[in-house]
Amino acid sequence: MNMIEKILARASGRKAVEAGEVVVANVDCLLLHDLSGYLTGRVFEKEVHRPMRYPERVVMIFDHHFCPPSEEGALVLQENRAFARRHGINLFDCGNGNTHHVAVRNGFIRPGSVIVGSDSHTPIHGTLGCFATGLGNDSHAGTVMPFGKAWFKVPDTIEVRLSGTHKPGVTARDAALWLTAQIGEGGAIYKSLEFTGPYIEQLEFWDRWLFPHIVVDLGAKCGYIEPDEKTLAFVRTVTDKPFAAVRGDADRKFEATWEWDFSALEPQLACPPTVGNVKTVGEVAGAPVQWAELGGHGGGRIEDFRLAAQILKGRHVHRDSRFNLVPSSRAVFTQAVREGLVELLHECGATWFPPSTGSNQAYNMGAMTAQETMISTHARNFPGRNGNPEAKMYLASALTVAASAVAGKIADPRDYL
Repeated sequence: MNMIEKILARASGRKAVEAGEVVVANVDCLLLHDLSGYLTGRVFEKEVHRPMRYPERVVMIFDHHFCPPSEEGALVLQENRAFARRHGINLFDCGNGNTHHVAVRNGFIRPGSVIVGSDSHTPIHGTLGCFATGLGNDSHAGTVMPFGKAWFKVPDTIEVRLSGTHKPGVTARDAALWLTAQIGEGGAIYKSLEFTGPYIEQLEFWDRWLFPHIVVDLGAKCGYIEPDEKTLAFVRTVTDKPFAAVRGDADRKFEATWEWDFSALEPQLACPPTVGNVKTVGEVAGAPVQWAELGGHGGGRIEDFRLAAQILKGRHVHRDSRFNLVPSSRAVFTQAVREGLVELLHECGATWFPPSTGSNQAYNMGAMTAQETMISTHARNFPGRNGNPEAKMYLASALTVAASAVAGKIADPRDYL
């Protein structure tokens, strides 16, 4: 069996499972953000009428309405706080960071676990060697909260074997964007993607994070990287709770193996209107940008701010652009303070925001007019995601975002290194 099959077998009390089987599995952690938590909580209390089976396994993070711009938004958070108190679940209030980073850094995500969440990017936790996937709010309210269980069809698994070494100015985010285009949106419907190969092995934990991050837009059920010593060493820095890491059998079978080499890769951009419309930076360079942002589930890492500092040091944000910096967690902001990045980037004209999901869907920041353009490290660029549906959103690496903030237009980061 592969890793996902072993995890689902153990969680459902079986010795073995096969692709295509339906299992009812114990859930180790349920992740909710402030918007989904509100909807799930209402269904649970109004329709289910059962006690919360494992409140210690439920985690709610306020990362969208992190600074409510309206009374309506404030009332959502008020009700969520009351719900958390009534049922004894874990609550991380405004300013703690975005859902997935907060969950990881507070030790709720451990190798070998079954993780479900309302956010579609929940499969990102496959980076830690988990079976992680998104479920609907009613599933959380009807099965996970009252019973601690959920049902799944065991997915077929495809090996995504990656190799190569980046050229200067190219990052793991460029590789992940390019890979999204190669597989294609909807190119792996209900599959499990196992990322393997020498390229993955050489990456540090937070760069590996960027690959399970893309699987939902490929249509996959989950994506994962088998836990090695790098992963286990990271997990030990965030929790002392026990866990049982799982790896697939040496003779495990894949439905297919897809192979790519990143040695010749250039800096990449996901262009409007979807994440699969990927081009080289050179093809789009020169397009004006009014907003640049480091943040989102795949951004706002300390690695992103370090990369931005390489570009910004000795330079200043262009007068026609605004550069938003959104830490993924309080821990990241603390590290940025200690490394002098907060002062450096502030003095260069960038603006720091509270740890959160940032301008994702423009709940508190980042709304744009029809004539404006943003380049960011966010996960998606669909029309209307940040205000007017005519506004343009490009996705790129932290290096490209920072270079574009300095240039006031989409720019190749290699010209600034």
